[in-house]
Amino acid sequence: MTTDTPAQNLGPGVMTFSPSKEEFKDFVQYVAYMESQGAHRAGMAKIIPPKGWKPRNSYDNVDDLVIPAPIQQVVTGQSGLFTQYNIQKKPMTVHEFRKTSSLEKFCSPRYVDLDDLERKFWKNLTINPPLYGADVSGTLYDPDVTEWNISCLNTILDTVENESGVKIKGVNTPYL
Repeated sequence: MTTDTPAQNLGPGVMTFSPSKEEFKDFVQYVAYMESQGAHRAGMAKIIPPKGWKPRNSYDNVDDLVIPAPIQQVVTGQSGLFTQYNIQKKPMTVHEFRKTSSLEKFCSPRYVDLDDLERKFWKNLTINPPLYGADVSGTLYDPDVTEWNISCLNTILDTVENESGVKIKGVNTPYL
């Protein structure tokens, strides 16, 4: 497989790829190419889509999407022994979630560097429980987008549903 831009290394093993429009059409083939270049060694890679590619024409209506069960993650404990449990909150729209997440108590604190931010995260985890809009089934891709559409990547995971009818949420069906 040829590519206009050679893979770049972002740091300890993380590579960046910029597929052409033609290469971007076949997810499985491009992932195989990335692995042939060693991208699998890092466990992740950065892919920059071709210019002009969009997974969705407009995001104007996403504020009305409902997050059915936002999760507040509560951590208690001390001296290295902690317990974490989730509290399911009432449904909220993306607009409400965005508004809530903009409150000062949910925003990232000021930090000097990433080590400082990590220390503050762990220090405050038991004080201010984070709120997650996790495990929401669905996708924001427009239905007519076929390239890299998380709903239909044509991988071995699709075989599970196609051959046995088994849907495993978040595994062979998309989560937002």
